[in-house]
Amino acid sequence: MLLDGIVAAADAAFSVRNGTTEAGVVQPAAPERSGGPGSLVSWTSLGQQGRSFTGTGPSVEEIAAFRGAPARIPVRAYAGLESAGSAEQRAHLAVDDLARAGGFERGTLVVATATGSGWVDPGAVDSVEYMTGGDTATVSMQYSYLPSWLSYLVDQDRARDAGRQLFDAVYARWSDLPQNARPRLYVYGESLGSFGAEAPFSGEFDLRNRTAGTLLVGPPAFNTLYGQFVRDRDPGSTAVSPIYRGGRTVRFQSDPNAPPPPPGVAWNDTRVLYLLHPSDPVVKWSTDLILQRPDWLEEPRGRDVVDAVHWIPFVTFWQVTFDLPFALEVPQGHGHTYSREYIDGWATVLQPVGWDDAALARLRDVVAPPRSPA
Repeated sequence: MLLDGIVAAADAAFSVRNGTTEAGVVQPAAPERSGGPGSLVSWTSLGQQGRSFTGTGPSVEEIAAFRGAPARIPVRAYAGLESAGSAEQRAHLAVDDLARAGGFERGTLVVATATGSGWVDPGAVDSVEYMTGGDTATVSMQYSYLPSWLSYLVDQDRARDAGRQLFDAVYARWSDLPQNARPRLYVYGESLGSFGAEAPFSGEFDLRNRTAGTLLVGPPAFNTLYGQFVRDRDPGSTAVSPIYRGGRTVRFQSDPNAPPPPPGVAWNDTRVLYLLHPSDPVVKWSTDLILQRPDWLEEPRGRDVVDAVHWIPFVTFWQVTFDLPFALEVPQGHGHTYSREYIDGWATVLQPVGWDDAALARLRDVVAPPRSPA
C-alpha cells in the first residue's frame, strides 16, 4: 500500500513535466508524423517525450545528402498517455496513425517499446532512418510519467503490458497484408523498453518466426528472455559474454570494438542482438545481489569492471542500486550509454546493402558525435 501511494504521488509530480516541450522541438509539418497534419493523435496529447520523438529526427534532405541518393521522409507514429485511456487503446491508436501515415507501405517497420517516461533513444531511430534512406516507419507509445531509473524499479507491469499491446496490434495489422507487400518487421527496446519488447515472445523461435530481427539494449537482469538465455548459455561461455545455442539466432555484444561471439560462425536468417556493457548497473541490478554472489563476480571481470569490485552481502546490492541514476553520466561504451553503438548494432541486425566500415564511421559522427572532454 505504501509503495502504491509513493508511485501515485510520483506519477502526479512527473505528469507536470509531461506537459512541457523540450527546446528545439516543433510540431511536425509532414503528415508522416503523429501530431502533424491529418494525424489521428493530437500534438498536445503526445507528452514531452512523444513530441520529441515525432518533432525531431533527420530530414529527408539530410538523409539524401548523407547517402548521396534520393530519400523518403521517415514515418514516426506515437501515442501518449493522454492520447487514449488504456494501453490497448493507445496501441491501436498508434497503429491506426501508423497506417494513416503510410507506415505499412515502407520497406522497414520498427516496433519500439519506450522507456519509462516514453523516451526512445534518438540514436536508435535516426540510425535506421539513415540506413534505409528514410524508407522506414517506427511506432511507439508512452506508458508512464516516471523517469527511466524510477520506472525501472516500479513500472515493470506497465512496460510488459505496453510491449505486448503495441506489438500485437502491429502484428495483427501486418499479418493481414499480402505476404509480398509486408514490410520487414523489427523489434527494438532499451533498458525497461527491452523488457517490454520481449514480452510478446515466448522464446528464441518465436522471435525468429515473427520478426525479421530484434535489437535489445541494456537489458535489465529481470528480463524474462534475457535471463533465460544467460542461464541456459552454452557450457564454457560466461554471464558477461554468453553464447546461446551456438549463436544460431541470439547473440550478445559486450564489447563495442568486437563482433558478437561466437566468431567465425554463420549467422543466418533472423538476428536477435543484445547490446550490453559489463559496467552497466541496469544489466546487473537484482535483489539476488543482497544474499547471493552473482556469476559476473565469480568469473573474470568484464572489460570495464575494475578489479576492486567484490561481492559483499547487502553492500554490493546498494552499490549497484546507487549507480542506477548515474548510469548515463559516463563515456560512450560504458555504463548505460549506447548511442554510438546503435549504428553497428542496427547494421548487424538489418544487414543493409552497401554499408562499409567507412560509411558506418561517418554515421556515428552524425547520429552521436563524440563528447568533448569534461
